[in-house]
Amino acid sequence: MKYVGAHVSASGGVEKAPENAHAIGATAFALFTKNQRQWFSNPLTLASIKQFRDNCEKYGYKPLQVLPHDSYLINLGHPDDEALDKSRASFLDEMKRCEQLGLDRLNFHPGSHLKLTDEETCLKRIGESVNKALDKTKGVTAVIENTAGQGSNVGYRFEHLKYIIDRVEDKERVGICIDTCHAYTSGYDVKTPEGFKKTFEALEEIVGLKYLKGMHLNDSKKDFGTRVDRHDSLGRGFLGNETFRMIMTDKRFEDMPLILETPEESLWEKEIKELYSYIR
Repeated sequence: MKYVGAHVSASGGVEKAPENAHAIGATAFALFTKNQRQWFSNPLTLASIKQFRDNCEKYGYKPLQVLPHDSYLINLGHPDDEALDKSRASFLDEMKRCEQLGLDRLNFHPGSHLKLTDEETCLKRIGESVNKALDKTKGVTAVIENTAGQGSNVGYRFEHLKYIIDRVEDKERVGICIDTCHAYTSGYDVKTPEGFKKTFEALEEIVGLKYLKGMHLNDSKKDFGTRVDRHDSLGRGFLGNETFRMIMTDKRFEDMPLILETPEESLWEKEIKELYSYIR
């Protein structure tokens, strides 16, 4: 089954996220489990945890339909040891929040070398960071998101994702999330049927589709290979509608959260309906 939703607000408490997702007709959702602009936030209260779990049950959201996202401040490949430790502590806190909420995955941007070291060193640090978080938690999979490769960000090649996974000790608790905008602007042609086919054949060969734990469905304001991360609403950017039609009619993308991070929240309900129309 296809589970489609959006990255909804958790303003007022994480327990609001399932309600906000249900209100737009979503069968999946993403959320921040804390303020994404802060390194650390107050611990989740027992009341919030219970209400979140109750609301997920009320609206029919299982863990495989939810893809929480960590703070954008976190850089698990930071070249500075002190800054790296801060990122690792914040990431561990987010993994533990997911654990408390009964969620089984946490999506994260891999990191950046900030032009102070090389990509391989950065990727090694990310692998080490993931291992440290997995050692201190249970039941939550660390899900690496591909990037557009903007600035000094790593993760824009499938080989980068494989490099990190190869260094994670517990292969059962590491996965990937493919963002369509990021893939396209990093140089993977997911726009044409031939390019789409080749892209996911390459992903299978290099990484393995068994690691795919979710997708971000975003059109792109920037063209192919520009390595610029600018999301657009579905059908309004350089990708157009065909990419999303191919995803919705492809059985490889069943039983995982397919999440909109498109810029116009007012369009999410319409975009969800449009995506489902491709398979009806």
